[in-house]
Amino acid sequence: MQMPSMSRRAFLGKASLALAAQAFASRSLLADNAAVAGPSLDSIVLSTPSGKLRGIETGPGARRVRIFRGVPFAQPPVGPLRFRPPVKIGPWSGERDATRFSASPVQPGEPGVQHSEDCLHLNLWAPKGKGPFPVFVWIHGGGFTGGHAFEPIYDGTEFARSGVLCIAVAYRLGVFGFLDWEPLLGSSYAGSANNALRDLMLALKWIHHNVAAFGGDPSQVTIGGESAGAKLTDVLMGIPAARHGFHQMISESGGADRVWSLQNSQRIALGYGDVWRQRTGQSPASAASAPAPLLLAAQQQFLHIWPQHFPLRPQIDGDLLRQFPLPTIASGNTRGKRLLIGTNRDESALFIGPHPQKPVTAANLGNVSLEAFQQVFAKYKALCPHMPEDELRIRALSAEEYWVPSVRVAQAHVRGGGKAWMYRLDFAESSGGLRNYAYHSLDVGMVWNKPHRLVGNAAAEAALGRQIHAAWVAFLQGKSPAAPGLPEWPQCDNTTRATMILNTQSHVENQPQQAELRLWDNVL
Repeated sequence: MQMPSMSRRAFLGKASLALAAQAFASRSLLADNAAVAGPSLDSIVLSTPSGKLRGIETGPGARRVRIFRGVPFAQPPVGPLRFRPPVKIGPWSGERDATRFSASPVQPGEPGVQHSEDCLHLNLWAPKGKGPFPVFVWIHGGGFTGGHAFEPIYDGTEFARSGVLCIAVAYRLGVFGFLDWEPLLGSSYAGSANNALRDLMLALKWIHHNVAAFGGDPSQVTIGGESAGAKLTDVLMGIPAARHGFHQMISESGGADRVWSLQNSQRIALGYGDVWRQRTGQSPASAASAPAPLLLAAQQQFLHIWPQHFPLRPQIDGDLLRQFPLPTIASGNTRGKRLLIGTNRDESALFIGPHPQKPVTAANLGNVSLEAFQQVFAKYKALCPHMPEDELRIRALSAEEYWVPSVRVAQAHVRGGGKAWMYRLDFAESSGGLRNYAYHSLDVGMVWNKPHRLVGNAAAEAALGRQIHAAWVAFLQGKSPAAPGLPEWPQCDNTTRATMILNTQSHVENQPQQAELRLWDNVL
């Protein structure tokens, strides 16, 4: 899930932070790591091509699940490997403890959570049995600067009990994975803003080599994520070198636009270098060996003053990413693959509040300039004459950040010979600070069959969550997304753009919001 920046948290002050915490689920690495022994847990040892792993097995009878935590897929990116592409890890000797989560990637302060640059690990939840089971590789969100592969909401037990081997993957964040260090440290660091993408690609290679030992099917691997995780999924769709690492994709509130040109990426690097000099009195060359907290402190100051939102992102480096992802996708890079993609109706209500009164600023935008947004937004009133101004802001910002980019990914994928199923979540909770809004991240609890269970329409949310989870499982198994209670979900083509509207009474619409989509032509 995409973590709100300070500018996007302003809408309700302290109340907004509590609401965001509720939406993202509480983190407790220490509590989860403590739950590694007990009457319902058994210790197990598994031999893999990389070495022996000691994990745990839990659950009743045929629904038992095997769990392996903190499994490394790369050498620690520290010392001379800092800001470098990830390096394959060799087989280890002896038995490796995989009962505890590894440290979190370096990110802004979280009391009680251990952070480390040695973070390239993954967590697996495998059904008990020989399989082969379809594999779901989950890429966490967090705005490219936050998030974890060990969020309680990402516990893959429910997927494993449904016959899917679930894997949550960590990757480097912020300046450690999304900053171009070449202008600051020299030509050997070219393309370093794509190191997080390379982390994910190396994780997929490790999975392909090892997953059969857990009962997984290396020929049936789906990558997916929400928010920043969905954006990274969509960008991976546009990388020729990545296409053999996966067979299907799930994109929840994503888009492939969160990529810089080389020129802009290097300009941002120089801006970070200026902040580094001001804070430390040293040249940027010292960052190669500086303590991680210093790098993070400079990052936080840089994000606060930089005029563009989300400045830390992948780049067109001429090597891994030779152009923006959409043309590569449309040319057939994901030909023959299947895509499940969609957004929530009122995504941006989480960030600007349910009744935003302030005008939109550049800090609210993820993909276009303020000038370009204002030109499009000026047309919204004529399109929706009875919609209040605050509602229009939520709608237009949701379109700019998530909906239109996701539609463009689906269109490019279908144009390139892929199959797509599209959805829009319209369900809104009837209580809480964002009642009546289908806000950003609301889908996550449903996909993982962990709805918020707030008062009001909690039963309806739980019922819809069971349907959504079942539909995702069906897709992961290579079938059309389907679940008891959902209507037939047709494929999305570029003529009808059939979209499943997920709600208490779900239904299919053709070309939803078509007039609104046209407003963004030649803009997004």
